Amino acid sequence: MITLTSTQLNAWLAELFWPFVRIGSCFMVAPAFGAQSVPARVRIVLAGAVALLVAPLVKIPDITPLSAAGVVVTVQQVIIGAALGFSLQILFEAVSLGGELLANSMGLSLAFNLDPQNGASTPTVGQLYTVLVTLLFLVLNGHLALIRTLAAGFQTLPIGTTGLGAAGIWSVVNWGSQLFSGALAVALPGVTALLIANLAFGVVSRAAPTLNIIAVGLPLSLLFGLVVIIAGLPTLESSFIRLLAAALAFLRHLSGA
Repeated sequence: MITLTSTQLNAWLAELFWPFVRIGSCFMVAPAFGAQSVPARVRIVLAGAVALLVAPLVKIPDITPLSAAGVVVTVQQVIIGAALGFSLQILFEAVSLGGELLANSMGLSLAFNLDPQNGASTPTVGQLYTVLVTLLFLVLNGHLALIRTLAAGFQTLPIGTTGLGAAGIWSVVNWGSQLFSGALAVALPGVTALLIANLAFGVVSRAAPTLNIIAVGLPLSLLFGLVVIIAGLPTLESSFIRLLAAALAFLRHLSGA
């Protein structure tokens, strides 16, 4: 007859539960995994499958999951997973913000559409950029790099009551500046080109005061903006690849790798 003690049950529960909490928290906010179009059940199944794979490699502390210390450990795993996913999600928000800046410059500030990833209304240019970089993220195996970073993090940032600490949380706060610098890197070439076009329209309006610059300039600005978007796709790709490499390096630094 096989007998199981409460100590054995708690050990088995902790071996799978805490890795699942960290991975699941990351998948809930990470790009691609945390999109509104991805059902919560799919994310739970993915988190459980990854947790089963990494569970034999995880060093579990001698703490009962249902004790007060176990609750602290669970909260720490939620914070670590959410911080990792949020740090990567900032890149996609930066690209969306860059598209919004470009849309405002070309006269599409009122053209909104539903973003399937965030479930909110965003400018069409920002949504276009978000879809493109999401596909680029998947093509470059960014989702696999995220899973690899999560798995390695259990060795460099083991499960315990300490978690990220104040220094780790403050580094995540500082990483939020990438939202503005990344958006500027994405939108600056297009905004500069549109600014030059608007200056040209101003010179034309001064040279020909009778010309209705609103009726002529707005369609031309829109057409020129579309040309800028098409011509700037290689720049968007290179900017996102550079930001993605910096984000993955930050995730490794945050997890202690």
